[in-house]
Amino acid sequence: MDGVLLLHKPAGMTSHDCVMRIRKLFQTKKVGHTGTLDPDVSGVLPICIGKATKIVELLTAEKKTYEGEVTLGIATTTEDASGDIVSIKQIGRPITRHEIERVFAELTGEIEQIPPMYSAVKVNGKKLYEYARAGIDIERPKRHVHIYELQLLDDRQMFVGERISFRFRVTCSKGTYVRTLAVQIGEHLGYPAHMSHLVRTASGSFTLDQCVTFDDIEQHIMAGTAHTLLLPIERALAHLPTYVLNDEEERKVKNGALLRALSDMPARLLMVNKQGEALAIYMLHPTKQSYMKPLKVL
Repeated sequence: MDGVLLLHKPAGMTSHDCVMRIRKLFQTKKVGHTGTLDPDVSGVLPICIGKATKIVELLTAEKKTYEGEVTLGIATTTEDASGDIVSIKQIGRPITRHEIERVFAELTGEIEQIPPMYSAVKVNGKKLYEYARAGIDIERPKRHVHIYELQLLDDRQMFVGERISFRFRVTCSKGTYVRTLAVQIGEHLGYPAHMSHLVRTASGSFTLDQCVTFDDIEQHIMAGTAHTLLLPIERALAHLPTYVLNDEEERKVKNGALLRALSDMPARLLMVNKQGEALAIYMLHPTKQSYMKPLKVL
């Protein structure tokens, strides 16, 4: 079976755990996920199966949307609710809606982040969480990410209490650490903070209401209908401009040949045959400007 499975990842499992379970359920080794979700986080996790593993990197690069909660007054080792507390500061004043929305505006657009120590980012060939578990603090590389939208999901005009929590929605680029964003929100407000809850509600054009659970998958496997859960590659790539090949072009594309570029050539072009099946993804040739070349032959 080939296609993209839209999994509603449960909290308590790593993305790798999900891949391993899908391999067993679908009895295939060719399985890959399209963007790591932390164990505590649930939500949209597109899983590529069979030939669809060739498009993993294209789906991983898509924007992501999350709904989460920031809790002010407490910082943790992992920047989320599962970590050990490293800092506590009582909130001694009301925080206004205007303050929070001003901070959200400051953190919208391109921002700089330092990945958390408890993350899978590699430094000198080792993952940061391996250093963290060994008690080693190491310099972490800064990264630039893009926050497309950051919205407060709370009707209150005034936030009071020793601990203050509020919900938000963020749409962001690949590589954004939302728990680090929660910490940054706290820093801008003058308090330690952590991300106390998070759900990924969209990955690219895929939304939570399209996703299936492991229980759903097991029921379909028992019924012999598991194939109906997979999106064909062409549907998974529906966000790309599409070009319908004639018979001669189809033969060339299957062999990975160069083709004449379109006059309005997009960055990525999905090539389909007359039956609508995805055959390849083409891009403008880097040196032969009047030609396009295959990025992926499917």
